[in-house]
Amino acid sequence: MNYYNEIKNELINNEINRKVKNYSINRSDLNTYYNVGKMLSEAGKHYGEGIIKEYSKRLTSELGRGYTQSRLRYFRRFYCVFSKCPTMSDKISFSHYCEIIWFDDSKMKYYLWLACNQNLSVRELRTRIKNKEYERLDDNIKIKVTSKEDINITDYVKNPILIKNKYNNENISEKILQQLILEDISTFLKELGDGFTFIDNEYKIKIGDRYNYIDLLLYNIKYNCYVVIELKITELKKEHIGQIEVYMNYIDNNLKTNIQDKTIGIIICKKENKYIIEYASDKRILTRRYMIF
Repeated sequence: MNYYNEIKNELINNEINRKVKNYSINRSDLNTYYNVGKMLSEAGKHYGEGIIKEYSKRLTSELGRGYTQSRLRYFRRFYCVFSKCPTMSDKISFSHYCEIIWFDDSKMKYYLWLACNQNLSVRELRTRIKNKEYERLDDNIKIKVTSKEDINITDYVKNPILIKNKYNNENISEKILQQLILEDISTFLKELGDGFTFIDNEYKIKIGDRYNYIDLLLYNIKYNCYVVIELKITELKKEHIGQIEVYMNYIDNNLKTNIQDKTIGIIICKKENKYIIEYASDKRILTRRYMIF
């Protein structure tokens, strides 16, 4: 088999398709690069690793720029990954795949899911990777991602949650922490996971004859429930659990309808306390550390 001619024809046909069939450009790209990767893999078995250098030089000479040794290795890796893991999606581009195909299986599947479901650009995907989003997931959630188990609303909440401090304040109060979140609310919602929307901050509720204020009230469209956020600049304390439980129950009794799920509570604190978490009875409440950067 003349691997070089087959590879060259595959790439030329793809360029023709890209000009004629704009609606299917991405699918054509992915299929072409997969097929080229397969032939490069087979050619390598016959002629050795040096074939990449040879083919790169010839393709560049005959077809122009864009066929570096590095790019050909990406084609080959693309094939090697998705010949064993048939989860390739044409919702994202080959450039997206280049960001993730060198990761291990679970990590790659997470970012593949993220890019497809949140319609991330390559730059946005690169930022999420740089912020070590996968590494900040609970180990049990990583297993769920790999095995395609059902995901809960709280599964994708990162730990720690990253909050950008553009003022470089050394002393962070709860008010300042809230302000930093509100000034970049979009990024904060993404730190929590999928489907979160902002309702209000300092949301006023009346309990008895006193007014109380929920730090942040959110709603999750995907899971159809309210989400109460409380911010604490100290270590988690048992009274924090009691406080957010009261707020959650208030929302359930006064805002939630019969077709909505029960309210979720998230305490974002400076430091977690595993003993308090262990004995907290309400599984709808979770705690996460925040990290200022």
